[in-house]
Amino acid sequence: MAQNFPIPRTCPFDPPPEYARMREEAALVRAELPGGDVWLVTRHAEAQQVLTSTGISTSPATPGHPNHLMTADKPTPEQRAEMDKVAVGHFIDLDPPEHGRFRRLLIPEFTVRRVKELRPEIQRLTDDLIDDMLAGDGRAELVEAFGLALPSLVICRLLGVSYDDREFFQSRTRMMIAAADPNARLAAVKEIMAFLDDQVTKAEQAPGDNLLGRLIDGRQLTHDELVGVMFLLLVAGHETTANMIPLGALTMMRHPGQLARLRENPGGWPIAVDELLRYHSIVDWVAFDRVAAEDQEIGGQSVKKGEGIFVLGAAANRDERVFERPDEFDAARGARNHVAFGYGVHQCLGQNLARAEMEIALRTLFERIPGLRVEVPDEELSLKYDGPIFGLDTLPVVW
Repeated sequence: MAQNFPIPRTCPFDPPPEYARMREEAALVRAELPGGDVWLVTRHAEAQQVLTSTGISTSPATPGHPNHLMTADKPTPEQRAEMDKVAVGHFIDLDPPEHGRFRRLLIPEFTVRRVKELRPEIQRLTDDLIDDMLAGDGRAELVEAFGLALPSLVICRLLGVSYDDREFFQSRTRMMIAAADPNARLAAVKEIMAFLDDQVTKAEQAPGDNLLGRLIDGRQLTHDELVGVMFLLLVAGHETTANMIPLGALTMMRHPGQLARLRENPGGWPIAVDELLRYHSIVDWVAFDRVAAEDQEIGGQSVKKGEGIFVLGAAANRDERVFERPDEFDAARGARNHVAFGYGVHQCLGQNLARAEMEIALRTLFERIPGLRVEVPDEELSLKYDGPIFGLDTLPVVW
C-alpha cells in the first residue's frame, strides 16, 4: 500500500518515524499525493544516484514533476502565467546546460576563499547581536534575536538590501512557505518579487559594491533574471540557516558533555556543524523534487519516464549503511558526506556561507554566554512540525 505524503515530524530531534520503516523496506517506496503517486527515495546511495543522474530532471516544466501533484486542484491559466512569470531566473529549477549559465556567474561569490573574507564581518555581526542580548535582563528569545537576525543581516549585506526591510521579506517568506492557501502563497511571492524588482531597478541605475552590483556590471543576465536570482538568494540565504542556528543551539544544550568538549577544543566546531546538518536535515524533501526524464532503474526498482520522485534527505542522512548509530548525535562524527545540501550539480551554492554562519554563531554564543539554558521543557517548545522546512517557532533562553 502506498504511503501518504508528506509525513509530518513528531520530535524535534528525529525525522518522521515512518522513514526508518520505509528505508528498511526498500530504497524506493511508492507514495500518494493529492494529485497522483510519486517515488520516495529513502537511502543514501540511491539519493546520490538520483541527484546526479542525467536522466533525472529538476525542472517543474518537465511532465510528471511532483510539484504539480501536491494538490488535486490544477492551476488556472492565469495562475500558471503568474507562476511562469515569477519563475524567471530561478536557476535551481533549471536543468543543464541552462542551470550552469547561472551557477557559473554566482560561484565566485560563494567560494571558500570569498566566505573566508566574509568571516570577520559575520563575527562582528554575531558579537553585536550577543551584545544586545547581554544588555537585557538575562533572557532572550533566541529565534528572533539571534537565529533569524544573523542570516538576515548577512544576506542583506551580501545583496545590498536594506536590513530595515527584513520584516517585510521575512513575513512574506513565512507565508510563501507555510500558508495553506495557494493563492496566499502566490500573493506573497508576487509581493517579494515586486520588492526585488524595485531593488534591481535602483541598482541598475547605480550598481553598488555587492553581489547584485557585480552581476549588473557583468551584464550577462536580464533584468527579470536578476530579480529571480535575488529572490532565490534572499529566501534561501536566510530561511534555512535561520532555522538551523536555534536548532543547533538547542541540540548542543541537550548534549552538555559534547558542548563541553567543543569549548575545550573550538577547532571541532566545523565538524559539529556538519553533524548538526545531517542530524536535523531540516529541508528534507522540499528541495529534492525530481522527475524521471527517461526510463531507468534506481535501487533495483524500474522507474518510468514521467514519474515524480522525492529524495528524502532526512531518511538518507539516517541510513545505517553509511552512518554508524545514525539516530545518535555525535558532534565528532565527521559527517561531511551527508546530503543536507543536496548532491551533484544542484548542490547548495551557499553551503560554505551557511557553514561559516552556523560555526561562528554557535561557537560565539556558547563562548560568550556559558550559562545559556532553555527556559522551558522540550514539550513546551513550539516547532514547525507541519512546515516543509523544519525548525523552531521560538526558543526562550536564560543565563
